[in-house]
Amino acid sequence: MGVFSRDLPLKTRERIELINITGLVEKVVEESNFDEGVALVFIPHTTAGLLINEAEPGLLDDFKDVLKTMVRWEANYHHNRVDSNAPSHLVGGLLSPSLCVPFNERRLFLGTWQSIFFVELDGPRNRYFKVVLYGETQFSPPTAQLNKEGY
Repeated sequence: MGVFSRDLPLKTRERIELINITGLVEKVVEESNFDEGVALVFIPHTTAGLLINEAEPGLLDDFKDVLKTMVRWEANYHHNRVDSNAPSHLVGGLLSPSLCVPFNERRLFLGTWQSIFFVELDGPRNRYFKVVLYGETQFSPPTAQLNKEGY
């Protein structure tokens, strides 16, 4: 079993935004030369999160609407005395900063409608995420030498 990792930059453009990063994670899997394993995706941010869901545009708008209603964005939070982004932290705390996706034959094992999303809650910002692969390359077994009896 080996380990392969990459840090990938991401520029967000909106306060609340869902960015499909599936293709970026797939490129890391392809680059690794591992045939199978697990991809760990991690973000080192407290005002963002990750999720897996469908990439249908209407559903993504629905997600944004739900994220906007999870907390009162205009409330007088204690943390806002520091940097005015308490709602981003609160919603970010309900999302996950990491997820794992198995892969096989150098392809992520995702369902037909599943995609990986970076969820921005305090943009626009320059962000990054890490992909760590734990995997191995499958070797073909050596061709057995037959003895003179054919075994």
